Amino acid sequence: MKSSLSLHQPSANSFPGLSIQQARCLQLVAQGLLKPLGKRTRREDVVTAIERMRLLQIDSIHVIARSPYMVLHSRLGAYDPQWLDDALEQGRIVECWAHEACFVPASDIALHRDWRSQRGMHWAYKNAERMQREHRVGMDDVLAHIRAKGAVRTADFTEGERPSGASGWWSWKPEKRWLEAWFALGELMVTRRERFQRVYDLAERVLEKLDPPFDAAASALDHPSLRRRFILDAVRALGVTQARWIADYYRLKPAVTERELAPLCAEGEIIEVRVDGWPVAGYVHRDHASSLEQASRGRLRASHTALLSPFDPLVWDRARALAMFDFEYTIECYTPPAKRTYGYYVLPILHRGKLIGRLDAKAHRAEEMFEVKVLYLEPGVEVDERLVDELAEAIQLTARWHATPKVRIARSRPAGFAAALRRRLAGA
Repeated sequence: MKSSLSLHQPSANSFPGLSIQQARCLQLVAQGLLKPLGKRTRREDVVTAIERMRLLQIDSIHVIARSPYMVLHSRLGAYDPQWLDDALEQGRIVECWAHEACFVPASDIALHRDWRSQRGMHWAYKNAERMQREHRVGMDDVLAHIRAKGAVRTADFTEGERPSGASGWWSWKPEKRWLEAWFALGELMVTRRERFQRVYDLAERVLEKLDPPFDAAASALDHPSLRRRFILDAVRALGVTQARWIADYYRLKPAVTERELAPLCAEGEIIEVRVDGWPVAGYVHRDHASSLEQASRGRLRASHTALLSPFDPLVWDRARALAMFDFEYTIECYTPPAKRTYGYYVLPILHRGKLIGRLDAKAHRAEEMFEVKVLYLEPGVEVDERLVDELAEAIQLTARWHATPKVRIARSRPAGFAAALRRRLAGA
């Protein structure tokens, strides 16, 4: 028998609990992945999608499209990647440290700047503080140069000496490390990107151009109020969540507990729900009350098929992906080749509300070729004509959007699935 769903209101008890598939649909609708966009994509849709997710993680690996562009493609379909760059230059979105390095809505930047001091254990901040202690003269010179001459790229500085045997942050030339340090410390911001390379300017200049305008009053929130805001925004972005998954969205510390959420339930900010198979409560933001009711009545129907970035919010939390979608997923691009299970840059496959597999892909831009090195379906996935048709279409749409319209599918597990996809693509 399904458990009741509590809205902390007398009328709420009439709602049944959620099945796991209904919970998945609720998370997908919150993330913009339940259905295809269903209309011609516009510039504004890029900003709207980021506002819905609250953040868009940045990663520079471009075996296929770089992750932020891929995350948007999964939600918007064929759109112009330049629109993301334009939104940054126009001040509609801002770069900052959030989950990791992320684009966030311009309206949220005051919150993130105030929260900077709470991220002191993050590697970027620790390195920035170390830079400031050890290279203050050089850092001050770079800041003075930008103040006098305007925005700069790392490429505007000549190659400097690198520490012997260094890697990662420490393999960068000094000016790159100093720019990144000032960015982490909040003195510099990214005013635009050129070929995905950051262009840094004084924070005060970037804040002046934001749309909506920078609200200094929003910086008046104390630590408990800021934490409350990030908790609520994470719950809204996740659609439905367990308490233990909330902190990861914005890298909050300490972890969020059910005890901490109880007052938010009592105030009606979030709704406590029961999900079949979960040993703990689930939580839904009040903004999703209508979607929650639809989900509980089986009226949210997933119809979207898409290839997801490894850094998509839907899958970046391994424990959440496993509990929500029964999908064991690890980002293996940072794993030594001999220890990889599936490949270097593996894209989860979303199909009608389920994560049904993954594929290791590479875009060969010079040959205009989108290569699927290997495609794996999850055990128990039933292969039917609809799956073949819709996955072939998703692969083809991704390939065309990336300007690599020729698709090559090398192999699959099960073995015959690759042949079925090839026949479908040939027919298209």
